[in-house]
Amino acid sequence: MSFFGILGRSRKDELVTAVLEMATAAGLSLVPSSCRNPGKTTTFGVGQLILAALDAGASRILVGCGDSGTCDGGAGMLQALGAKLFDNNGRLLPIAQGGESLLALDSIDLSGVANRIFKAKIDVAVNWHNVLCGPEGVANVFGPQKGSTPEQAARLSLSMERLAKVATGLLCNKQVRLAPGGGASGGLGTGLRLVGATLKPRYEIVMQYINLHSIFNDCDLVITAEGGIDDQTPRGKIPAEVARLAKKHGLPVIAIAGTIGQGARVNYDIGIDAFTCIIQRPMSLDDAVHEAERLTRESAETVMRIVVVGRMLGKAI
Repeated sequence: MSFFGILGRSRKDELVTAVLEMATAAGLSLVPSSCRNPGKTTTFGVGQLILAALDAGASRILVGCGDSGTCDGGAGMLQALGAKLFDNNGRLLPIAQGGESLLALDSIDLSGVANRIFKAKIDVAVNWHNVLCGPEGVANVFGPQKGSTPEQAARLSLSMERLAKVATGLLCNKQVRLAPGGGASGGLGTGLRLVGATLKPRYEIVMQYINLHSIFNDCDLVITAEGGIDDQTPRGKIPAEVARLAKKHGLPVIAIAGTIGQGARVNYDIGIDAFTCIIQRPMSLDDAVHEAERLTRESAETVMRIVVVGRMLGKAI
């Protein structure tokens, strides 16, 4: 079930802030592994969530771009908000048909998008390293994780190029293809830019909301966590940015992960001093998810026991 939360009214500017995570409406976890098809999945539900937040009285919306099951460039979201997409014959593209439908995209009409959407302050928390197009574009990098074949990933890359061309015109020739964060959540970042949203590195938003600088002033050790630690972690993932900030405060960092993936050792170079996996014996993914709370608790205990041993050794020297 999709949802959003209201933070309340800001004392500073009197704006009512709603927080929503796109993955609650279009997340990869919502699609059974046997049914995953990023050429067909859509962000239409994200647009519906934005409308619901505005209906609830929000004047500021913070959108989290988490693990999506989509690669439609935010096209479905735009359609839910009232935009119309056309092919080069002036025919309306079908609603919520996924990224492959954008192969025929020629223009986008935003006149049907309500003015209240453009008036709202929409901030989008994105992975700043995710771009829309090119070899490092969203379809090539993340398409396979969402179930695409190499052939489909190539088609989706062409779809994102079509979207980039149209969006560049709508954004008065601002950078789109390689704009930081534009590829977040299957290109949703780009779609949100078309309705006036501002993309921000998600670690900046997290650090702003919880004031990590102040917290680190009173710390001796930083423990962070992530679903998976691998060679992509340094590219804008929260644990990497937490580690970089911790190092400015001279703090050691340990990361607890659900999985340890390929190339994970590169994280030693960006400030993560040690990492561990919560799974210590063979088990199915379903069992690991079901037992995640217990496994995380036990892993944290193991980490702290090792820290205690380290302190004892330090005193003995």
